[in-house]
Amino acid sequence: MTLAAGTRAPAPAPAPRKRRQGTMARSRRREAIALVMPSLIPILVLSVAPLVMGLALAFTDARLVRNPDYDFTGIDNFTKLAGNSFFWDSLRIGLIWTVGVTVLQLAASMGLALLLNSGLKLQGLTRVLALIPWAMPPVVVAIMWQMIYSANGGPLNAFLGSVGLPDDTNWLGDFSTALPAVIVVGVWVGMPQTTVTLLAGLQQIPQDLHEAAAVDGAGAWRRFTAVTWPSLRPIVTSITSLNFIWNFNSFSLVYVLTEGGPGGKTMVPVLFIYLEAFKNRNIGYAAAMGLVLVIIVVLLLAVYLRSQFRDDRAERGR
Repeated sequence: MTLAAGTRAPAPAPAPRKRRQGTMARSRRREAIALVMPSLIPILVLSVAPLVMGLALAFTDARLVRNPDYDFTGIDNFTKLAGNSFFWDSLRIGLIWTVGVTVLQLAASMGLALLLNSGLKLQGLTRVLALIPWAMPPVVVAIMWQMIYSANGGPLNAFLGSVGLPDDTNWLGDFSTALPAVIVVGVWVGMPQTTVTLLAGLQQIPQDLHEAAAVDGAGAWRRFTAVTWPSLRPIVTSITSLNFIWNFNSFSLVYVLTEGGPGGKTMVPVLFIYLEAFKNRNIGYAAAMGLVLVIIVVLLLAVYLRSQFRDDRAERGR
């Protein structure tokens, strides 16, 4: 059969090969979904669902009672929260605790990571010993530090007395020392994880860069600022962001050490919310506090990460 002049041949039908490829792609997507679902379901049940429930409870007058019966109250909880000076004071204390622990953790962990990366003798044993605080449960750590800080014969006061300094300080019971003492414990507990992360980053830096800087006459500090720190910036940004979240949400350590005392001087916001929910049984009000905390943490992290990414872009543009 011949085609008339000026007419086009009909387009060929889709090749069977393309149909098979589409079928295989759909099959792979189904397999991927089947593989992801076992890990996705616990996240939805244990994380997303409680978050949604907490968001809903924040707008109710729910109480922790045997037969709960609560009503929708709109923004009444948030209006009440705006005038709660105790909550905002706990937020201030929480920010001091979080920033102090996070910054000191980074500084101490950086020094320890550099030391562990310098080729010490018995390096393996040293690294294992550095991980001990990480392996201890927070409750055990808190009890141990309570004994260290004890005003009656504690090791810290005994040492201070042996060098001629006052040996009767009530570290966890005095208004001026309670929060710094708790911050020290938080730094000690969180150092191993940050140290391991920084040590892994240090081991990825080519030794040639340090050798070239040394040949150019750069000293130890100059090599750190010109080679080590720029190479570690992405890792530092990630670990400090995670540490900020973990430290801000820290609860068990402070609770066992001081229970928020003395006089609320160590009352971090998560502990304040816990007491409001399970001691005063005001679940709806506590949920509103939790929602406010989530918003504050997200905003603070957004500002921090934006500044870090801007600095990274400026460094790459040089």
